[in-house]
Amino acid sequence: MKFGVVVFPGSNCDRDMQDALQDELQQEVIMLWHKEKDLSAFSAADCIVLPGGFSYGDYLRCGAIARFSPMMQSVISFAREGGKVLGVCNGFQILCESGLLPGALLRNENQKFICRNVFIKGQDEQVLTIPIAHGEGRYYADANTLASIEANQQILYRYCDVNGQLTADANPNGSILNIAGVCNEGRNVFGMMPHPERAVSTILGNTDGRKVFHDLLLSPLKVVASLA
Repeated sequence: MKFGVVVFPGSNCDRDMQDALQDELQQEVIMLWHKEKDLSAFSAADCIVLPGGFSYGDYLRCGAIARFSPMMQSVISFAREGGKVLGVCNGFQILCESGLLPGALLRNENQKFICRNVFIKGQDEQVLTIPIAHGEGRYYADANTLASIEANQQILYRYCDVNGQLTADANPNGSILNIAGVCNEGRNVFGMMPHPERAVSTILGNTDGRKVFHDLLLSPLKVVASLA
């Protein structure tokens, strides 16, 4: 699997993502400038990553301008043809703005930027510690959309406490149903507000992010040696 990491003006987690995938998880990574369009080096078995940051300064609305960049037109086509796409934090916002993922990300309920470790759990109920760093991470969707993504099991991660309980106190931004990450119906486009790339190194004392990459993208490759 190859990974393409898109760099927008204002991206600030692109090199974090490159280091996590390339140096920690031993994957091939190609950096992609936002003004480029060519994704011919990638197949449907590969993954394009939209990293965190403040694309285009978050002017207008987070992810709203990046959605129209030349590279994003190619990413949208890539996703619709079955290619894998992962959006983290600002990348998640861009995917929602692009219509590749359902719902929207709103201003945090407390109206403050939040940067700290949180607990999340996936569909296997395992509790992970992953950092967040965002001001507009409150996931929202209307009742029909929520019913649909729950029925299709598209909710990937929810904020929880250390024991896996979905409580209001464990929800850092007021996301509806404690949602921290979702996927599309085709299960090839993934978005989440927490930063798994910041939790893959033993030097930093937390490798829970490795499980996120493994579960979403790498399990078909059987790269369990580096993820154990």
